[in-house]
Amino acid sequence: MDDDQAGTATLEAGERRGKSADAFRTISEVSAELDVAQHVLRFWETRFSQIRPLKRAGKLRYYRPDDVALLRRIRQLLYEEGYTIRGVQKLIREKGVRAMLDDAPIPAAPPPAQEAAPPQEPAPVVEVPDIGPDVEGADIARIIQELEAVGRELRAIAQQS
Repeated sequence: MDDDQAGTATLEAGERRGKSADAFRTISEVSAELDVAQHVLRFWETRFSQIRPLKRAGKLRYYRPDDVALLRRIRQLLYEEGYTIRGVQKLIREKGVRAMLDDAPIPAAPPPAQEAAPPQEPAPVVEVPDIGPDVEGADIARIIQELEAVGRELRAIAQQS
C-alpha cells in the first residue's frame, strides 16, 4: 500500500469513526466540511491573521475547533451574506472574533447543494465609466456610490429569484 492509499484509508476510517468536537481537523477535512477548496482556506489564512492552524512536519495544517468555527463564519459572511474580504476584516476588527461568532447561528455544515436553477435571461449590461489616472476625490466618491447602488440592485434581483 503506497502513501496515498494509506492516507485515504486513514481518512476513511476517521470519517467512519467520527471525531470529537474538540479534535483538530486537517485541511482536507475542513475543506470537505465547509465545501471550500483547500487553496481558498490557505488564502483566507493570509487575509485573516486570527486563523492560525498548527503546522507540523511537512507543513501539514491542523485546524483547532475555534479555527473551524471562524472559517465557517467567514464562509457564511462571504458566500451567503455578500460581504467582501475587507468587510469581514473590518467586522473582526470592530467586534472581535468571539462576538462575531456569537452574532449569528452557525450551521453545522453548509446546506446541501440544490439542483441547478433553470436558465434565466442574461443580466442587463451595465456601463462602467472609464476611470483615468486623473480622477478627482469627488469622482471616486460618486463612483463608489454608483457601485453601491448597483450592488443593492443586484442583491434585490437575486432575492427575487
